[in-house]
Amino acid sequence: MAVTVCLLLDNRSESAVRALWRRLEAAGVPSMLTHTHGHHVPHLTYASLLDYDLDAVGEALAALPAAAPLALYFDALGSFRRSRCWLAPAVSPALAAQQSAVVDAVLPTGAVLHRHYRPGVWTPHLTLAPRLRLGDLPRVAAQVYDVLPLEATATRAALIDTSTGTRHPLPHLI
Repeated sequence: MAVTVCLLLDNRSESAVRALWRRLEAAGVPSMLTHTHGHHVPHLTYASLLDYDLDAVGEALAALPAAAPLALYFDALGSFRRSRCWLAPAVSPALAAQQSAVVDAVLPTGAVLHRHYRPGVWTPHLTLAPRLRLGDLPRVAAQVYDVLPLEATATRAALIDTSTGTRHPLPHLI
């Protein structure tokens, strides 16, 4: 079981991503809407922790300075070789700095960071379809490019248990 440090979107942006998930499902492509426990929320993950003390991680993140709402601009579709496809945000200096600050805050707690979330290696993404088959890529692209660009705003943060979808809200945006 892992826990992720996630940016969550404002209501308008979350609704837009959920509508895209529904479009994918209607086109026959399983999305985050129906993946695993079905409690997924549109998010951007700063860090995935494989081993951690939840209280210590929460305290370390709460000690970070509060950040202003973060504008995110999505205008590209990406995929990882393990078949996950996603929306790619433009990487602003603020986004990169905040991700690095999160990692710097959680590592002293003894948390074990997944290797793909090391600053400089991290690829920011908002997952659309976690188990994409190559043959479905044209259908995904057709749905995605009908709605891009998507301007979103991250307004809050949470620790999310990946096995259950349980959210532990953080006191402020990080």
